[in-house]
Amino acid sequence: MLYQALTVVVAAVGLFLTYAGLRRLWRRRLITGSLQGLTGLLFLAAGVAAFLILLNLHTYARLIHEQPLVELTFTKLGAQHYRAELSFAGGGVRPLELKGDEWQLDVQVIKWKGPAVLFGVDTLYRFDRLSGRYRQIAQERNGQRTVHDLSDNPGLDVWRATRVVQRWLHWLDAIYGSGTYLPMADGARYRVTLGNQGLIARPANAAAEKAVASWR
Repeated sequence: MLYQALTVVVAAVGLFLTYAGLRRLWRRRLITGSLQGLTGLLFLAAGVAAFLILLNLHTYARLIHEQPLVELTFTKLGAQHYRAELSFAGGGVRPLELKGDEWQLDVQVIKWKGPAVLFGVDTLYRFDRLSGRYRQIAQERNGQRTVHDLSDNPGLDVWRATRVVQRWLHWLDAIYGSGTYLPMADGARYRVTLGNQGLIARPANAAAEKAVASWR
């Protein structure tokens, strides 16, 4: 809430200064009106930029410790063809179809350090994609690929922007992608968590344990 409030304050100051500058220009006070109007526009631009950044950051979730993200349950539809049902820890279920022998889940992570942590900025994560993998390299190269986007990306793309300016952001510890993959099997259910070291996937029933035991 603090960041949203600061954004509103900055934008409000920008609007006030811009309006005051235009009034001075109307009264032909060119120098003071121009300076005040320019300052107002700069504040307003900063407020808009902050709003776009916050809008994009809302697509990320906070990571305080290792926490559950999603459960995946698989139903076999045919040879190397499965339906995956994703039950998200935050609520919601999403069915997707995958081709291959294995599933792979990827997330994007932004990790902070120093003053950012003191101000309460936790590690952030966002689901990226779910895809199917083939065990054989030849099939992986030539087989039918299935990749599903798991995230919206409104506002300013913080992931892309942070990667560009990473060397100048001293509060930023790391920005990285994390992925995990395990075999698909009929009736198998997996539980995926995210900790400081990245994604961790564990079998959640006997069918998944059997699939992992006979994997590779």
